Amino acid sequence: MSNAQSLDIPEVLKEDDRPKWDNKLQYILSCVGFAVGLGNVWRFPYLCQIYGGGAFLIPYVIALVFEGIPLFHLELAMGQRLRKGSIGVWNTISPYFGGVGHIEECHESTAVNYFWYRRTLNISSDITDSGNLQWWLVLCLAICWSIVYICTIRGIESTGKAIYVTAIFPYLVLTIFLIRGLTLPGATEGLVYLFTPNLNILKNPRVWLDAATQIFFSLSLAFGGLIAFSSYNSPKNDCEKDAVTIAIVNSMTSLYASIPIFSILGFKATTGYWDCLDRNIISILNEFDLPDQSITRDNYTIWFGFLNTTHPKKITSLKLRSCDLQEFLEQSASGTGLAFIVFTEAIILMPGSQGWAILFFVMLFSLGLSSMFGNIEGILTPLLELPVVSKSVPKEVLSGVICLVSFVTALCFTLRSGSYWLEIFDSYAGSLPLLIIAFFEVTGVVYVYGIKRFSDDVKWMTGRQPNFYWQVSWRIISPLLMLTVFIAFVTLQTQKQPSYGAWNPKYKDFPMKEEKDYPAWILAICVLLVVLPCIFIPMVAFYHLIKRMLGRRKKEGT
Repeated sequence: MSNAQSLDIPEVLKEDDRPKWDNKLQYILSCVGFAVGLGNVWRFPYLCQIYGGGAFLIPYVIALVFEGIPLFHLELAMGQRLRKGSIGVWNTISPYFGGVGHIEECHESTAVNYFWYRRTLNISSDITDSGNLQWWLVLCLAICWSIVYICTIRGIESTGKAIYVTAIFPYLVLTIFLIRGLTLPGATEGLVYLFTPNLNILKNPRVWLDAATQIFFSLSLAFGGLIAFSSYNSPKNDCEKDAVTIAIVNSMTSLYASIPIFSILGFKATTGYWDCLDRNIISILNEFDLPDQSITRDNYTIWFGFLNTTHPKKITSLKLRSCDLQEFLEQSASGTGLAFIVFTEAIILMPGSQGWAILFFVMLFSLGLSSMFGNIEGILTPLLELPVVSKSVPKEVLSGVICLVSFVTALCFTLRSGSYWLEIFDSYAGSLPLLIIAFFEVTGVVYVYGIKRFSDDVKWMTGRQPNFYWQVSWRIISPLLMLTVFIAFVTLQTQKQPSYGAWNPKYKDFPMKEEKDYPAWILAICVLLVVLPCIFIPMVAFYHLIKRMLGRRKKEGT
């Protein structure tokens, strides 16, 4: 059998009416924009911060090499060769895999915390207290989805134009922040914290689990968008080179984004540390009636040690704060907390803070917008190919329906409890389902479609046979790694009752968040968020099995 004949679907090469990218740069930018998103800017730096800085990079790179890049290449290759969306690809591989394609309070807390949790979110103190829809959040949500609709109204024909701005602009802003961040006092301390590995952290299995799952967030694997994007390529495009290039660009972007962020967080930590020292110095000067400037930040430790030895009772009565720069550096926040609280607290300390804030949040919007292009395309492309949707239905209508349904679904995030629901969707809908779908992707291609057949297809497209690295990753390492991560994830989830941090002004340790267990009905929703995206896999397989059995009986009966 020749390479060109290895795939028994010659009709895919005869589709002259299928839209195509205007140029290769447009395709690369679309894939980069889809892969590079908010996870690169707030989730990756957060994981670096809580897992000992440079230590997290070790499991992250291992997961990238043996999980991320092989799966990235697999998705691009299948979409490009079969020239179909996610559902069409898996139906072609085997009908049984058709289901693989289918988130006095102000005085006791900081001003930024108060503005975010009370003025912006008006958050409730318990997830069961949903409250009403917050009209200002609903308005912002409607504006965002309207912009997404305008940009995706004609599929890649419209997103391909917008991607030039949304994919390139964040890099420009990150570069500006990099230059400014490196000039701030404390930037060096922030970067030292980022790049100094604490190898003892690697003994924690959670580090390896989070590194593996971060790859899915970071590369946008198993969403269907990559398959859709690559399906509009020329069949002879070098998808292997594209996969390696885009995956490396994405991961380097995470690291590149971490440098200005940790520079600015180092500035924030240093400023907080200095403020802590200044408060203690003023208290000591007043208590012991010492001359101004006799105690400075540089000699504070010497003075404190001397006075604590000679006048321990007086020093104790002052109730001085413990000022440790390392503790300020370790203050972390995940997800929206890093962007809207920790980073915002740092920005307002910078000269011209309003301008820096506008730049930062426009960058976040651009990152989210370019990621949504891939998500919408991952839904739109299969719908255009499914026989249940009439060919007469224009793309504009389908795009509008997708955006409208997404808007209505997202209204739950505009409730007073919306922030808690966002955390649930992020933790459950955006982690384990992707892992399961990706596992069936790679096993379906390798063990159902056939690794030799797939390798021949790759050779037909790129002109070279996949080397030993690709072969061993697809056959063994990637499936085994995902299976291990799945088992570890389930094990860790069952060891502890799932909980969340509630913003409760009546909590005795406020402004610390109160740790609360999820009620039983919330846990049921968490399970549904994991099960629903994956349920189509066994359902579709079971449907085709029954259909095949009934067909056999009917044939035997006649």
